[in-house]
Amino acid sequence: MPEGDTVFLLARRLQARLAGRPVRRSDLRVPRFATADLSGTRLVGTVSRGKHLLTRLVPDGPSAVTEPLTLHTHLRMDGEWAVLGPGKVLPARLRPDVRVVLETDGPTAVALRMPVVELVPTALEHTVVGHLGPDLLDAGLSVQDRVERSVANLALRPERGLKAALLDQRNLAGIGNLWADELCFLRGRSPWAAVGDVDLPPLVRLAVRMLTFSVGPSRARQVTTGDTRPGRQHWVSGRAGEPCLRCGTTVRVEAEVPGDAERRRTWWCPHCQPG
Repeated sequence: MPEGDTVFLLARRLQARLAGRPVRRSDLRVPRFATADLSGTRLVGTVSRGKHLLTRLVPDGPSAVTEPLTLHTHLRMDGEWAVLGPGKVLPARLRPDVRVVLETDGPTAVALRMPVVELVPTALEHTVVGHLGPDLLDAGLSVQDRVERSVANLALRPERGLKAALLDQRNLAGIGNLWADELCFLRGRSPWAAVGDVDLPPLVRLAVRMLTFSVGPSRARQVTTGDTRPGRQHWVSGRAGEPCLRCGTTVRVEAEVPGDAERRRTWWCPHCQPG
């Protein structure tokens, strides 16, 4: 599943290519919204909230739409947005995967294999993202606010395992499997340490800093070691059986337990993360 920084960068790309453009034709290929017609609207822009995307539209001339609407999408494991330049078409092999088409007076945005597609009044966006904790990349909040709100949410269940709590988007939004494993390593804590035994403010502050760097101008996306060479971008994630880049101990991996949100596939160094 894409991490919050990946979705943030996708929202930025959609914003740059589509914001302000009128929708000439739309096609939502999901049963619930198959008859929706967004032609005659204008794309205000796209923002991310954790791993969710909110594409906002407003009526702009003759249209069946009478109020501002938000197209809510979530990529989960397989979803993808593509933006086609004028005159460009999807390869035939991808056409069965199309779930959304937004054709403008310029580019056309196409959502492929999108598992979550829904329209809601913009005034009711909270019904689809209101359950989320603070977005660690939300520039509308100060870093201190993001940290304090996240820490307060995490502290509500002090007995919970650290990694599971970090992955729970109701606590803080944007952390995925890679970031959770790397954060636990960098703070020297076992992924299964109880939240109540962890110094949470510096951990969350580090998460904000890492995600912010990942979406910044360095182009070192999701590089946690500072080394962009293949196989050396991460401390533990994806490195099972290899020596820890810090101490040389063999990095271990714990298999995911299907259907158990508390037991995701996990990489860690037994020496650097003793408890």
